[in-house]
Amino acid sequence: MLVYALNIADRFVMSTLIEPIKADLGLSDFSIAFLTGTALACFYVMAGLPLAYLADRTNRRSLVAGALAAWSVMTTCCGLVQNYWQMLIARVGVGVGEAGGTPPSVSLLSDYFPWRSRALAMSIYSLGLSLGSALGTSAGFVSDAWGWRAAFLVLGVPGLLVALAVRTTIAEPARGRLDEAPPPAKASLEDTLNFARRQPALFHAWMGAAVYTLWAWGLMWWTPSYLVRSHHMSLGAAGGALSLMNGIGGTAVLLFTLVLMGKLERRDVRAVPLYAAVTVLIGTFPSILAYAAASRQMTLLCLWIFIPLSYAPFGPTYALLQNLTPASMRAQSTAVMLFLANIANLVIAPQVVGFASDRLAPLYGAESLRWCLVPLAFVGFWGAWHFWRCAKYTAAGLERTGNAVLPQTAPSAPDTSILRERLPP
Repeated sequence: MLVYALNIADRFVMSTLIEPIKADLGLSDFSIAFLTGTALACFYVMAGLPLAYLADRTNRRSLVAGALAAWSVMTTCCGLVQNYWQMLIARVGVGVGEAGGTPPSVSLLSDYFPWRSRALAMSIYSLGLSLGSALGTSAGFVSDAWGWRAAFLVLGVPGLLVALAVRTTIAEPARGRLDEAPPPAKASLEDTLNFARRQPALFHAWMGAAVYTLWAWGLMWWTPSYLVRSHHMSLGAAGGALSLMNGIGGTAVLLFTLVLMGKLERRDVRAVPLYAAVTVLIGTFPSILAYAAASRQMTLLCLWIFIPLSYAPFGPTYALLQNLTPASMRAQSTAVMLFLANIANLVIAPQVVGFASDRLAPLYGAESLRWCLVPLAFVGFWGAWHFWRCAKYTAAGLERTGNAVLPQTAPSAPDTSILRERLPP
């Protein structure tokens, strides 16, 4: 959870500091979007799949510790750069390091908890989201006091100590030891993708996560700048307000999710994806109002609903990915989801919004960003639909993976034939 918090904090510190970095380095919205999103995402996704392949074969504990140490060093470098190109190289390094964090972490957790407890465990792990986002958005205070470079130094140095703690205190459990059916010894990325082709619940979980992050995190990337430009808040005030929404509101929703998952997942396997679908659907309405409202008070009120609710699907989604995938594919399955999600919220959302904002600026001035964010808010309805479709196929997907048996059917071994033969096109 602490490693995850540092991962998320690094992303939020960049979005929080868009305005001072943009002014210091003389950048456009499109350029800062490339720096804050695309530079991180391109190398994150390029390194993510190979590192996940290693995570499904090697010591996951050591991989997490090494990745954390690497991205902490590069985060520190972000605070020492003197120009755009140096910052770009540093962000690339951060992306490569962060790619080795989440896939091995959630795979590791799946071997500490049986499948019926994984939504609860992943919800605890997901508390790192609210802690990290609160830490990252509070960078506005550090920036106001000591400058934007100091914020990166404050985040980077502690990560090295946490990496040492991970390496020396966490044990590496046997892979798949708590599953109800033994997994194949090894699986390639091709095997994982072929498995998803015949596992509609997993496909919709991937797509739901990708579209959901395009909506929620794509909007939140630009929210500090939106509050500064459209509602004339200082960077410290905007960052402070968002820090409370993420830290207090997000943590409250994650804790509620934690308690609820402990009860619901034992009653109905569809409860996990349905919970994600309902929370995304409900959160979409205030997200639209938050970026359309002219009143600062109305905007902040809607953000207090939208931002905390956006945390609800994280734990359930990670649990779905682990439960709907054999143990030999879990890190790779998570990496595929992160590949799609990071393309959505680190490439598409920042670049498209930044490009559109630059083009609309001559017409709308400082309000150009607002009218790029309002259409993006409607994407939440699409994400909710994918989670709802996932619920339809979840029970059959669990049986096929060997984690559960449908009622009134005889127990059967999981279908792993796709690991031994190629599927027709």
